Parts: sequence; C-alpha cells; structure tokens
Amino acid sequence: MSDTPPDRLSIAPDSPFFDEALLARGIGIRFNGAEKTNVEEYSVSEGWVKVAVGKTVDRHGKPLTMKLKGKVEPYFRNAES
Repeated sequence: MSDTPPDRLSIAPDSPFFDEALLARGIGIRFNGAEKTNVEEYSVSEGWVKVAVGKTVDRHGKPLTMKLKGKVEPYFRNAES
C-alpha cells in the first residue's frame, strides 16, 4: 500500500469506492482544518465530504447524509503494518 490515502473512499460496503483494507488501517479526515469523525464518504479532487446527519436513518436503515464542500485532507491514523 502507498502512504497516501485514495482520492475517494466510502465506508458503505455497497459503494464502488469501498475498500475494507484501507478502512481497517484507519483513515482520518480534516475538513477545512477541523477533524471530522462522522464522515461517510469523501472526495479530495471534487472537494466534498458526506457526513451523517445525527442518528436519523432512511427507510433502508442507512444514515442520512449531507454533502459539505471545502478542503478535504485524508490521512492514515495508524502506521502501515
């Protein structure tokens, strides 16, 4: 694996941008300089994150999300093992 996180990543298993190995390694997100812990999906090149809106879920049991635009900085929390 490389030392740079991917351009786009999602925590939803049914997403084409889901990568279990990277998520197990631990990804952190800084959005506009602030640490975000509720990010569901992000895209560095397009400059957005999708964050969960409270504990609200849709009819399929997935969390409702809101897209926020700004500077996205992903990083690995744990050293590569």
